[in-house]
Amino acid sequence: MKTLKGPGIFLSQFIGQQAPFHSLEGLAQWAAALGYKALQIPCNHPHIFDVEQAATSQTYCDDIAGLLSQHGLVISELSTHLEGQLIAVHPAHDVAFDGFAPAEVRGNNVRRSEWAINKVRQAAAASANLGLQAHATFSGSLAWPYFYPWPPHNAQLFSEAFAELGRRWGPVLDEFDRHGVDVCYEIHPGEDLHDGVTFERFLAQVKNHPRCNILFDPSHLHLQHIDYLQFIDIYHSRIKAFHVKDAEYLPDGRSGVYGGYQSWIDRAGRFRSPGDGQIDFKGIFSKLTQYDYAGWAVLEWECCLKDGDTGAREGAEFIQRHIIPVADRAFDDFAVQGDQHASIRAQLGLDKGA
Repeated sequence: MKTLKGPGIFLSQFIGQQAPFHSLEGLAQWAAALGYKALQIPCNHPHIFDVEQAATSQTYCDDIAGLLSQHGLVISELSTHLEGQLIAVHPAHDVAFDGFAPAEVRGNNVRRSEWAINKVRQAAAASANLGLQAHATFSGSLAWPYFYPWPPHNAQLFSEAFAELGRRWGPVLDEFDRHGVDVCYEIHPGEDLHDGVTFERFLAQVKNHPRCNILFDPSHLHLQHIDYLQFIDIYHSRIKAFHVKDAEYLPDGRSGVYGGYQSWIDRAGRFRSPGDGQIDFKGIFSKLTQYDYAGWAVLEWECCLKDGDTGAREGAEFIQRHIIPVADRAFDDFAVQGDQHASIRAQLGLDKGA
């Protein structure tokens, strides 16, 4: 068994315009002071990390790694959550997602998707140049507007949506395979890959591609009432990245899992800082350790109540406290004796009458 690596922190929610959050060096110094050992870095802030330059320049990647090393840090994964989302966008979401793309491709679904595919492919090369083994992203969504269909279920619509998703992602997965990097889709409502069944459907479309894997985030499973511990039992061989994010579901008589278009603080299901919600992290860390998860435990902070600085500080301590140092021997090794073959055969009565 392997000891999980951590704590890591996803920078996306912390990047800002004020020091220390406006530069990679500032963020690194801040994170290291809190006890983090790795950064998960988004690719949509070129002043923090330039994925285009990282894809073509080993020197740039070495400089980034050197800067982080000065603070005792490494990169856990790069993230293209927003770019991955833009690979497949249903027209109903065009306006909402256009702002994630550069101005020259907005309003053009085809050009926006091509731009996103190119960015994610750059992340494959950048990950390889940085010596990374996993990459975090979203799948995008063509079928999501119909997740609870009325009029009734249209099998052909879902079949074509997933077939198209597979066509768009297949060459991208091949690119990551050439670079030796796993693509880890965050299983997330709003994405076509939002539970185990939809992941399996997509996996079939890409012919069980070895680079098609999972970013495990229990908060999104808990708020769908999915057994997230059994999810690990089922999909552990495909779980290559892990977000430590807590959540709680507090049922009431007015709204449920869909949220009623309310702000997060008023929803029945909402995200919390690690330890403040209902997620069984002891069970999760035990399961991942049992199944030899080789990746990082990375804080993704999203809480509707607690401020981010407190969440980040507590998150490092929380993850460190939950990492299980794997034993190098069994607790009952003391009872093991030498070669007992002859005495065991005698004990079992196997040599009598020989």
